[in-house]
Amino acid sequence: MSSEALWALGRGTGVTALGFLTVSLTLGVAARSGRPLLALPRFAVAEVHRFAALAGTLLVVLHLALLFADPYAQLRVADFLVPFLGTYRPLWQGLGTLAFDLIMVVVVTSLLRHRLGLNAFRLVHWITYALWPIALVHALGNGTDAGRVWFLVFAGCCVVMVAAALAWRLHANYTEYAAARVPGRS
Repeated sequence: MSSEALWALGRGTGVTALGFLTVSLTLGVAARSGRPLLALPRFAVAEVHRFAALAGTLLVVLHLALLFADPYAQLRVADFLVPFLGTYRPLWQGLGTLAFDLIMVVVVTSLLRHRLGLNAFRLVHWITYALWPIALVHALGNGTDAGRVWFLVFAGCCVVMVAAALAWRLHANYTEYAAARVPGRS
C-alpha cells in the first residue's frame, strides 16, 4: 500500500473514530436518563452506545496502526503509550496519545466490569467526559484536515451533539435525578 493511501486511511479512520466516540458519549448520557430516545427503549440505546464505543475504539486502533505503518508519520511505539514525546507537534500528538491511554483504561474496566463492581465501573467511565474533548482537540490541532470547512462543520456537529446531551443530563427533569429533587420546585 502506498504511503499516500496509508495517510488517507489513517486520517479517515481518525475522523470516523471521532464520530463514533461522539455518538457513544451522547448515547451513554441518554442511556442513563431512563427515558427512551427516538422511540428506542433504554436497552436499545445502551446497545447502540456499546456498538459505537467498540467501533470508535477499533477505529482508533486502526488509525494508530495505519499511521505507524506510514513512513511520513514517523511514529514510534513509545508515541502510543507516553504522551508528548512525539517529534511532530508533540502537544497535539500527545493529546492523541493521552486520549488513547484513557480509552484503554475505559476498555479494560469495561471488560472487568463484573469484577470491579458497578460503582468503580461508573467512576472510571466518568473519564469519557475528559477523553472526548481531548480527542477533539487532538483532531483540531494535529489533523491534516483541521482547517478544512467540511471538517470544521463535522467537529462543530460533534460539539453540538455532546453539548445537547450534557444540557439534557443537567436539566432538572432528568430521570436519574428525580429522587434528589426538592418537592415543589421544578
